[in-house]
Amino acid sequence: MYINKRGIDGDFDKGLVTRYGALELSPSAGVLNYGQARIKAYRTEDDRLLLFRPDQNALRMKMGAERICMPSPSVETFVDAVKETALANKRWVPPPGKGSLYIRPLLMGTGAVLGFAPAPDYTFLVYCSPVGNYFKGTFASLDLTIEDELHRATPGGAGGVKSITNYAPVLKGISKAKHEGYSEVLYLDSVHKKYIEEVSCCNIFVIKGNVISTPAASGTILEGITRKSIMEIASDQGYQVEERAIAVDELEDAGEVFCTGTAVGVAPVGTITYQGKRMEFKVGASTVGRELYTILEGIQTGNTKDDKGWIVEVQ
Repeated sequence: MYINKRGIDGDFDKGLVTRYGALELSPSAGVLNYGQARIKAYRTEDDRLLLFRPDQNALRMKMGAERICMPSPSVETFVDAVKETALANKRWVPPPGKGSLYIRPLLMGTGAVLGFAPAPDYTFLVYCSPVGNYFKGTFASLDLTIEDELHRATPGGAGGVKSITNYAPVLKGISKAKHEGYSEVLYLDSVHKKYIEEVSCCNIFVIKGNVISTPAASGTILEGITRKSIMEIASDQGYQVEERAIAVDELEDAGEVFCTGTAVGVAPVGTITYQGKRMEFKVGASTVGRELYTILEGIQTGNTKDDKGWIVEVQ
């Protein structure tokens, strides 16, 4: 077989022919990521180690695996693997308030297959890395641009499945947005091109008065664990929560917009630009997004009582 490697700024110059054999890859190699479960472990003030809703991540992996013809570990096996990995790396968990242990479970077809068919063998892998807080100090707001030509998902596809197929298609849009000075890309539905769906790797929420709306998970939206949790917390706080189609024109009347995800938690959106028009939204300490995030973070870090059974302690 022929092998030729290059860096992001290099060239495919001279490769070599070598004996056919196994490839050595880092667990964090791009081809193996980015579309699997993501979980964070938090260290508490009394040195306990907490996981946030790992069972929900296990169920999401199971659902995704079924869609793309892969076997998956049981919920018990998944949660035990995450707990074992977190415990083995406890020394790497940042101090309270300084970050978390970012845990990445992967499910991949590793059996050899030349034809177009499901792999004969599979590997379930869990690795982790310490990470700092997504926002340093104050909560920086996101500046989004709406992409109306490229699409991340289509009806009947695998847009609602957390697999790498949902991340590779958005890289081109992100690269363009970053070059133009934006933080991220907000995608529209691929049929009508008028309803907002999802940011590249986050769910989105729109607030008008006491009503919090988020695009309905109808097969093209990833049902994030943070999204699900924020919806429940918001309902508990007395907000009216809606899952529905949200036309892009509705953003003009929104008072506040935020995104949710494992990495960002709850990220405020300061501006959204669409077809040259820039819309601004409320950000800061007295926002609904900050209120909901404070509750969520309190539960995740053990500073707020968990009445929902969301927290799993690693022992």
